[in-house]
Amino acid sequence: MGSALARASQYSYAVIAVLAAVAAIGWKVLDRFHFGSHFAISPHGVGIAIGYLAGAAVLISEARRRGIPEERSSSWVFWALVGAMVGARLFYVLGHYGEPGLNTIGDVFAVWRGGISLVGGIFGSLIFTYPSIRRSGVPWLQAVDTAAIGLPLGIVIGRVGDLIIGDHLGKPTSWALAFVYHGGNLSGYDCAVGGVCRITLSANHVQVVTTHFADLYQGAVLKAQGIGVHQTALYDFFSTMVLVALLVWMSRRPRRTGVLWLTFTTWYASGRIITDFLRIDKTWFSLTGSQWASIAVVVVSLSTLLWFALHPLPSEPQTPVDATATPEPSSGLGMSG
Repeated sequence: MGSALARASQYSYAVIAVLAAVAAIGWKVLDRFHFGSHFAISPHGVGIAIGYLAGAAVLISEARRRGIPEERSSSWVFWALVGAMVGARLFYVLGHYGEPGLNTIGDVFAVWRGGISLVGGIFGSLIFTYPSIRRSGVPWLQAVDTAAIGLPLGIVIGRVGDLIIGDHLGKPTSWALAFVYHGGNLSGYDCAVGGVCRITLSANHVQVVTTHFADLYQGAVLKAQGIGVHQTALYDFFSTMVLVALLVWMSRRPRRTGVLWLTFTTWYASGRIITDFLRIDKTWFSLTGSQWASIAVVVVSLSTLLWFALHPLPSEPQTPVDATATPEPSSGLGMSG
């Protein structure tokens, strides 16, 4: 019996090796850009920063095109930044508290270890920006329409940083876009042993990734294996690139206020529902926190779009903004794009 299992295991890994030669992608990950021997920067942080600045520049440009003064849109950019930082960490903590490395109050504030949620960042930016939008007198849907292109563009740029450091790796797989580890320190993994990276995930799952295979265990039971893993950040990168192109095309002619934003939220939230099935994460009633939040977003967005379709308007000019009114104080960051 033991020899039969050994032969079956050898056969399995032989098949994996053949698949790896013809149907896989991969690269050596880079966890830090090093400048000298004492200074280093995470590509992940660089990607987020550049993505945010690019998205902010597009938002301010779109706001200007809609007749919204730059002083007001710059204020939105500032509060969105504050809200994104708070929401991204808070949402991650709520979704992962009690897991390895996140068991105490000190762990909650240890942001230098990583651990943020993009979905939480989006919710946080909207919540923190809402009072500023209300004070500006600009209708909510008109205001968020200005972010409909810049936000997904920022996500695309930020995902480049994720790909460089090997972040957001999913379950083992052997399909054509399986990510094969080629060396370096994978984000969140312990790669102390040469060529072998290991991470402890929720529900007693342990994933082992090497340059030749990826195994997922739950306790002592092998749950899945493949030539590599699902690279969910790569899927998100491609999907959101297509979304940006669609939104740019849609913006070429006037559309009902809110349609651009609702298209973004429907598309992006739907993608997150799908890709989260490819990851091992803490769940509630079989779905992750991001999936439940995304389902709510899809339901609200599609319901609103359906209401728009059932109540068409012959024309809906943008609500004019009184450019002569005294604007609220600027954030003072000078983020004018």
